[in-house]
Order: sequence, then structure tokens, then C-alpha cells
Amino acid sequence: MKVSKILILSLAIVMMVVVGAPLFASGQAEGDDGEMYVPVISKGLQHQFWQTVKAGSEDAAAEYGVEITFEGPASEADIQDQVQMLQNAMAKAPDAIALAALDTQSVMDQLNEAVRREIPIIGFDSGVPNAPAGSIYATASTDNAAAAGLAAEEMFAVVADEVADATSNDPVTFVVLSKDATSASVTFRGFGFRDRMVELLQSEAGLSESDILVTGNPAYVEGPQASNPAVIIDMVVPASPRTQDVVASANALLNRVEDDNILGLFASNEGSAVAILAATNDGAQLASDYDGLQVIGFDAGEAQKNAVRQGYFLGSVSQNPYMIGYLAVELAVKAANGESVSDVDTGAVFYNADNMDEPDIAQLLYD
Repeated sequence: MKVSKILILSLAIVMMVVVGAPLFASGQAEGDDGEMYVPVISKGLQHQFWQTVKAGSEDAAAEYGVEITFEGPASEADIQDQVQMLQNAMAKAPDAIALAALDTQSVMDQLNEAVRREIPIIGFDSGVPNAPAGSIYATASTDNAAAAGLAAEEMFAVVADEVADATSNDPVTFVVLSKDATSASVTFRGFGFRDRMVELLQSEAGLSESDILVTGNPAYVEGPQASNPAVIIDMVVPASPRTQDVVASANALLNRVEDDNILGLFASNEGSAVAILAATNDGAQLASDYDGLQVIGFDAGEAQKNAVRQGYFLGSVSQNPYMIGYLAVELAVKAANGESVSDVDTGAVFYNADNMDEPDIAQLLYD
């Protein structure tokens, strides 16, 4: 009987160890506190846009009970800094990663490693274009081409009469200032404005391709190539995304306004819009020295919102940066849990001095 009791007790202990071991191992994989870990790596921290993305990601983390870190390089030109951030994050064995890549080619090794280790990556904002198959599970982002198309529509509506008077002897110009020709979000905005403006020039102004010239940075030059255009769409890209280079480009194009009969200027991100303001005494010179020039920005921020409110800008297009951050983390959690995920459009609106204080728009305009 004593032997039987000892045998039964021993078997019971063995069963407890066998059953309990997987539970213990699972807890260890998630970290000491048992929370899922999702690093969120953005394209920068310097713009207020990214601070609002951060707020959304933090709220999603709290809602889903996961641990996140949010970081990005000091400048969107600091590609290698972002590569190191991604490498460091992967060394911590994350459950999933949210990434807005500055340059996909620079993080190819990490993306391929994530595939091998079965770490889901969720793209956000510009996402991770041309990533290896199977590395990006879904992307939370604005449909940037459609959003920039809103800017083209609003601008064309104001200058339609001047476009109608344009001839090959007296052409008019639209300028798109894009801070780079590499990030997907910025390039698709350039494409979106360009293509929608070409459509409007043809459908609303009755022009043909022989009346329109798309020129400027080679990465953006696609479309009508008229030799004697009535309308020119000039795609401008600074020497680098650094603030001083973007401001220099803004100054250069403003010096051309009169000679090139520039009717409209589209700044395709917050940095480009702020550069225009820096070149015009916070926008005041747009009203005094460039009367008739229609400027539309992208995103928000205190300086840009003030320019819209004062009427220096015709308006701006806002993404929903809060939802970009929130949905990036939400998708990462779902992917880590083995759920099926797909791309999500986080939306955009056009705002001006008349509607920017309406509740449904004001909540999207970060400071």
C-alpha cells in the first residue's frame, strides 16, 4: 500500500510537470510580464504627424493589452538609423512589427529574416513597397493618390477660368513640391495630383494631350509631353529631404511664380508645406507678394493650420494619423494571433478656413 501511494504521488507530480511545461514556455515567449510585444518603427519623429500616429498606436496598445515601443529616426533622410532600429527590434523577438520604411531596399535583410522567423510585419503610412513576398501581412495607410486627387480638384475649381485662357504663347503652370522621390506615400501623392489634374484639364477644360506638358523630376515625369503646351505641370524634388534643402526649393520656385505664370502649388507633405511657410514669413508673403497663387498643403500641424485659417493656403488635405497608428497596432495584434488581415484605407479629407472647425474634421487636424 505504501508503495502504491508513493507511485500514485509520483505519477501525479509527473503529470503536473508535463501539462504545466507548455504553459510556462508560452509565457516565457511573450516576455516576463506575459504581454505581446510589438515595436512600431516610423519614418521619423520630427513632424507632429508622427506624434499623432504615436498617440493612436499607444491607445491601440492599451486597448489590446500589448506592449509597444514607438521610435523613428531624427530625420527622414537618416535611413541607416531606421535600419538599426529595425535590427534592434528584431533582436528582442517581437510577436509582430509595424513598419513605415524609409527605403525598402535598405531593410531587405531584416524583411527576409522576418519571413524566416515567421514574424508578421504590418506596414503603415507609406508601408513597405516592393517588400519580399510574404513579409508584409497588411498595410494601414491613406490612399495617397486619391487624397492628392482631392487637392487637384479643389485647386482646379478655383483657377478654371485662368486655365481656359491659357495658350501655348501664354502658358500657365502648376507645381508639385515633393520632398523626395523614394517614399511611397510622397510619390503616390505626386502621381495622384498629377494624374487627376491631367484628367481635369482634359474633361473640364477641353484640352488634349498636345496641350499639356508634365516635366521636372524624372521619377514623376509620366503623361502628356506637349512640345508647345498651354499648361505645364512641374514636379519639383529638393536635393534632399532635409529641411534646408526643401526650403531652398520652395524659395526657388516662388521666384518663378511671375515669370512662369504659376497658378497653383501643391505641397505633398507637412515638411514641404512648412518649407513654403518658412520661405514666405509664415505665409504672410503669399497674400502680399503672390496674390492669386493658390497653395494647397498636405497633413496639418500648427503652422499649416494657421496658414489655412488665415487664408494664406487655399486649404490642405489631412490624413487620419491617429487611425494610421491605431490600426497599425490592431492589425499587428491580429496577425500575431494568427487572424487573417488585409490592407486598410485610413481615409483623408480636404479642409479650409470654412470647415476646419467642424467636429468631424477638427479631430483629424493635429497640432
